[in-house]
Amino acid sequence: MELTYVPLGERPLRRLPQLFIGLTLYGLSLSLLVRASLGVNPWSVLYEGLTHHTTLSFGTISAILGVLVLLLWIPLKQRPTLGTAANIIVLAYSSDVGLALIPGDLDLPARIALLAGGVLLNGLSVAIYVGARLGPGPRDGLMTGASAATGRSIRLVRTLIEITVLAAGWLLGGSVGAGTVLYALTVGPTAQFFMPRFAYTSKA
Repeated sequence: MELTYVPLGERPLRRLPQLFIGLTLYGLSLSLLVRASLGVNPWSVLYEGLTHHTTLSFGTISAILGVLVLLLWIPLKQRPTLGTAANIIVLAYSSDVGLALIPGDLDLPARIALLAGGVLLNGLSVAIYVGARLGPGPRDGLMTGASAATGRSIRLVRTLIEITVLAAGWLLGGSVGAGTVLYALTVGPTAQFFMPRFAYTSKA
C-alpha cells in the first residue's frame, strides 16, 4: 500500500476534503483524550504540560511546536507541503474546539468511554488524513527525515522522539497514565486496520 506524497493537482476535490476531515477528527480525538484525564499520547503530554506554565491554549501550543519542529526539517532537507501546513492549523483549531465543547468534570465511566472513543477516533483519523497522501505533518516529517539522515529505522527514531517528548511533558506536569499506554499499544493497529479503506491510489 503506497502512502508517499502525491501532487495536489491529482484529484484535489477527492483528496482535499479527506485531508481536512481527517485532521479535524484527529484534533477532536486529542480533546477526547485530554478530557478523559487518564493519560494522553506523548506529544499531547507535552502540550498539556506547557499549558500549566503558559496562558496559551492546548491548540495554540500544538501549533507553535509544530512550527518549531518544521525548523528541524531544514538540516534534514525535508520540504513542507499543503498537508504539512494544514496539519498545524487544523489540529490547533479542532482540538481547542473539542476542549471547549467537552466538559472536564465527568465521572469515571464517562472518562473511560472518552478514552476508548478518543483512541479509536485517533486511529481512524490518522488513516483518513494520511491516506489522502498530501504530505506528512511536522512530527511525522521529523521522524522520517531523521530516519533517512541517520540510517536508523523509523521504529527506533519514532520511539526515541516520543520517549523524549513524553519525558519532557511529564516533567512539566502533563497527564501520563493508563491512557498513554493504551494509546501506544492500540493506535497503530487501529490506523492500519482503517488505512486500506482510505488510502488514495494514484493514477500514476
